[in-house]
Amino acid sequence: MAMAGTVQAPRSSQARARAWLLGFLRFATVIVTTYLGLLAVTFFIGRVIPIDPVLAVLGDHASASAIAQARREMGLDLPLWQQFLLYLRQVLSGDLGTSVLTTNPVTTDIVRVFPATLELATFGTIVGVAIGIPLGVLAAVRRGSLADQVVRLVGLAGYSIPIFWLALVGLLFFYARLRWVAFPGRIDVAYEYTFTPITGLYLVDAVIQGQWDVAWDVFRHIVLPGCLLGYFSLAYVSRMTRSFMLNELGQEYIVAARAKGLAERRVIWRHALRNAAVPLVTVVVLSYASLLEGSVLTEIVFSWPGIGSYITNALQNADMSAVLGGTLIIGSVFIALNLLSDVLYRALDPRTRVR
Repeated sequence: MAMAGTVQAPRSSQARARAWLLGFLRFATVIVTTYLGLLAVTFFIGRVIPIDPVLAVLGDHASASAIAQARREMGLDLPLWQQFLLYLRQVLSGDLGTSVLTTNPVTTDIVRVFPATLELATFGTIVGVAIGIPLGVLAAVRRGSLADQVVRLVGLAGYSIPIFWLALVGLLFFYARLRWVAFPGRIDVAYEYTFTPITGLYLVDAVIQGQWDVAWDVFRHIVLPGCLLGYFSLAYVSRMTRSFMLNELGQEYIVAARAKGLAERRVIWRHALRNAAVPLVTVVVLSYASLLEGSVLTEIVFSWPGIGSYITNALQNADMSAVLGGTLIIGSVFIALNLLSDVLYRALDPRTRVR
């Protein structure tokens, strides 16, 4: 009997190790396949858009010989599959090309502009989560009441109102009339050449360096676009929180907790919300990803120097290396955050773990 138990233990550990290895291989396959699909999409976008990359570099008045030589140097005379392999090797080596508009490597430009988008999306996500989760809990607890109807109406408006219209109205009201927020941009010109960024997140850098006047100025610039993005995050988070909470409040353990005489506040916040937080983590991460990729119109209206404005300016100037490089980075971030949400869900929910 003892030997049977001893033999069974290694077999069990080997089975767990084999299951873990298979799960890891599946996870790696998903990552590689998804990223290859993203590379293929960006590559074919560059070939389908009716903009000649050679003419974008040399201009419309270049000679035929110069155009032919440039095509050979850029590999555009090769078959399409060979062009894709060259593009794949170039991207994997960290080379996204050179921007025609700024004459800098696209990687350098993205490193410069992406922190602005990251800071804006992070601010919006914090606002959306901090307000959206309590509103969703309130709507679920008071289902069918006036509070529930108001929360649902606020969420519906967040899905329905175009963000560029809301941004223009916000500028007209909060900047032009009330003067509560600063002029569009990221920082006042008085601080632009005296403030030294460290991480690229201006609000964090100003606090780290103890420059509270700069921090206040940066906050006055980011508060309106950040709250607008936060409103759209709030609409999604509150709706999903309400749905998850309604599901949890109908479970038997909630009935048992109430039967034991636990306070209603504890039942809601310590038990129901704790269990609803498992799928809610995925919702928050996906909301964050959507703000990172979907803040283009907000950045344009508020003259925010982020990656959305960078891609838009590049597209208007036929700078396809910058457009494809920025699109690739946004797609990579979105894939990474989706994978992160999947990992967090598996880590927080024991039912999804491999046995």
